Amino acid sequence: MSHWIIAPVVLPAIVAALMVIALRGSLRLQRIVGVASILALNAIALALLWSATVHGPEAYFVGDWPAPFGIVLMLDRLSALMVALLAGLALVAVLYAIGSGWDAKGAHFHPLLQFLLMGIGGAFLTGDAFNLFVFFEVLLIASYGLMIHGGGSARTHAGLQYIAFNLIGSSLFLFALALLYGVTGTLNMADLAEKLPTLPEGDMALLRVAAVMLMLVFAIKGALVPLQFWLPGTYANAPGVVAAMFAIMTKIGAYTMLRFGTLVFPTDLPATNLLLSTLLLPAGLVTLSVGAIGVLGATTMQRQVAFGGIASMGTSFIAIAHFTPTSSSAALYYILHSTLATALMFLVADLITRRRAHDRLTEPAPIAQSGLIGTLFLAGAIAMAGMPPLSGFIGKLLVLDTWRDHAMAVWPAVLVSSFLMILGFARAGSQLFWKPSALEAQANAPPKEPLALAATFALLAALAALTIFAGPVTDWLSATAQTLHDPSDYIAANRLGQEG
Repeated sequence: MSHWIIAPVVLPAIVAALMVIALRGSLRLQRIVGVASILALNAIALALLWSATVHGPEAYFVGDWPAPFGIVLMLDRLSALMVALLAGLALVAVLYAIGSGWDAKGAHFHPLLQFLLMGIGGAFLTGDAFNLFVFFEVLLIASYGLMIHGGGSARTHAGLQYIAFNLIGSSLFLFALALLYGVTGTLNMADLAEKLPTLPEGDMALLRVAAVMLMLVFAIKGALVPLQFWLPGTYANAPGVVAAMFAIMTKIGAYTMLRFGTLVFPTDLPATNLLLSTLLLPAGLVTLSVGAIGVLGATTMQRQVAFGGIASMGTSFIAIAHFTPTSSSAALYYILHSTLATALMFLVADLITRRRAHDRLTEPAPIAQSGLIGTLFLAGAIAMAGMPPLSGFIGKLLVLDTWRDHAMAVWPAVLVSSFLMILGFARAGSQLFWKPSALEAQANAPPKEPLALAATFALLAALAALTIFAGPVTDWLSATAQTLHDPSDYIAANRLGQEG
């Protein structure tokens, strides 16, 4: 199975190059090849998920160079789960883009999407901190191209803000990697896990500085307060299908925080334990509060969903901050749910915007297909706010249960923020679907886009499945969390390359 580990990186890279070189003049062929490659990516992701579940961690040594000198890709249950989530969301996104015609509104949508898949998939699979930086840059370039897809001054301005913040993060990342390499002589994450506990006391100050820089980088990627300023404008101005795809990009911040917090900087490492145990929880609580207030006060549907995404990241970081197997399992379940729910609401926001005369929530306007779109909006709002019966309610219960011994700090923040989000979505729903019914003006004729609607309903079906099968899913995630907090098999798989 080991040679297939590199497939989620190589496949989209080859397909993107093929589209740019040979298919650039035919949108139809790009659509066919793009859908076929993403279907293949889904099959590969499911096979990798099965392999990681059955066989445990595996390493792929590019060029057969031994660790820690060569490029290493690591497959374990967590990375396989995130790659499978990425592949499933990519399939929904490409079908929606084709069905809605978004891919025809600018150049190179499909190659850029493939490069984005390459960057995100590589970030999930890499076992080396420097190559994590490389994949961050690949996805940053591709995401900027997708961000400004279709043009427009507001979109270009938001894209410049987005890339400026992320370039700052990239600079910090390089400084942190330089410090780590200077102190340890390696950037292989499994190798770092073995060397950091044995560092002499004189190197601890440099290690703390490197850890702080890395946490800031991951906080930028995960839109953690006070580094969340780039997200609302970026996601609100991006094309709806691109914003839906971006729903998994912020999860890279949560993924890397969880990976480094359990492997490289575990809580029993004296030099860095206070960074995670002391700072991450307050930052997560403030992020959740900012997101919930933003949902309540947003003036457009797109900004409302963007702030909902910030709130979901706050909840994810609250769960991660406990750094126990139980809390990590809850965090993973909520990450799955929030990725699907945020992507669903961005697609619903796009459907709504293209059926109204304007996108402002402060003024009612007739909307075509209000019954069908209203159903999708109601289900998505329930999911994002964490109300029963969908998986958001289960996810928040799992998060609250992990902090039952600290109820005075966490429970009020989670419950009050949920209430604020319910109020915000209820206000938006009344402006969108209730007040326009009294207007005499006719709504715009609904566009014929059955494929786009089917893709949106597919996300809703995925949320329903995550709810129905919550028991088996949480059992699998609990086993995954146990392997994260006992990374001996992960380190052993990497050590095989050192022996080679």
